[in-house]
Amino acid sequence: MKILITGSEGFFGSHLVERLLRSGLDVTCFVQYNSISSAGWLDDLSNTFPAIRKKLVFGDIRDLESVNRTMSGIDVCIHLAALIAIPYSYKNPRGYLETNTIGTLNVMESSLRNNVKRVIHVSTSEVYGTPRWIPISEEHPIQTQSPYSASKAAADNVAMSYYYSFSLPVVILRPFNLFGPRQSTRAVIPSIITQALKQNSISLGSTLPRREFNYAPEIAEAFLKVALSDKGVGETYNVGNGTDLSIAQVVGLILELMNKDCKIIEDPERVRPQLSEVETLQSDSTKMHKEFDWKYGLSGLEGFKQGLIQTIDWYSDSRNLSKFYSDEYGI
Repeated sequence: MKILITGSEGFFGSHLVERLLRSGLDVTCFVQYNSISSAGWLDDLSNTFPAIRKKLVFGDIRDLESVNRTMSGIDVCIHLAALIAIPYSYKNPRGYLETNTIGTLNVMESSLRNNVKRVIHVSTSEVYGTPRWIPISEEHPIQTQSPYSASKAAADNVAMSYYYSFSLPVVILRPFNLFGPRQSTRAVIPSIITQALKQNSISLGSTLPRREFNYAPEIAEAFLKVALSDKGVGETYNVGNGTDLSIAQVVGLILELMNKDCKIIEDPERVRPQLSEVETLQSDSTKMHKEFDWKYGLSGLEGFKQGLIQTIDWYSDSRNLSKFYSDEYGI
């Protein structure tokens, strides 16, 4: 089985590549072209997997021919490539539509042309917006409250249109918030950790919203199960653990584990527009559990702490910490 992963060089993409390679699978990594041939976090994996550089394809997800050439001979495509930072989507909504929506169109069209046997399209819990019921099941209405979530909901619809119109074997996975080593400080958990490591104060947006946080290697296990299965074509699956915490609670847990006492500062620049803020995200992943026999391995508060400890340890390594600018607000 030959598997192609778009967006493979990013935070979760690199965790997924690592997991698939450890399973002995043949993985091709589609990487955003750049002039210095950097493969992002995949470069860090090259010591463990020396052959990884030979499986890189540099291109642009917005370019149909670039994607189409890469898709030749592929059995399974896992489509992760996307612009993901919500604050930047307020400033560049067109870029998000071009990358996330048109990019998905290119993946679906190329998969169809090349007779790809299985296409796993990656959605986001943000498409649900502030929930009408909790936990959120796949039947929950879509309510896009940011340009980012709008671009991803549009991408989901493009993917499903290729299933209905052309019988392309599409499965949509919708993970809820991920965390772990290698994540950008645009995300709240690495932002808290890196600020606490470097200074005595932590600047955040609102600490009232509640989120469900999932440790990236655990979610990679779910993706592996779906990639190796023939189930779920034409279906959407939430992927998560079903436990939510307020951002204030997350800050408290991290500072407790780090034995730090930091002042919390609410930075108006980091606060989302009022109507754009999603107040709560908590998954109902029953469908995923039943159909793919998958169980999140770090459940509950103690499981969350285990993931946090491993994440804190990774950022505490000076070689890793030096790659992030915690004293700047990066959108």
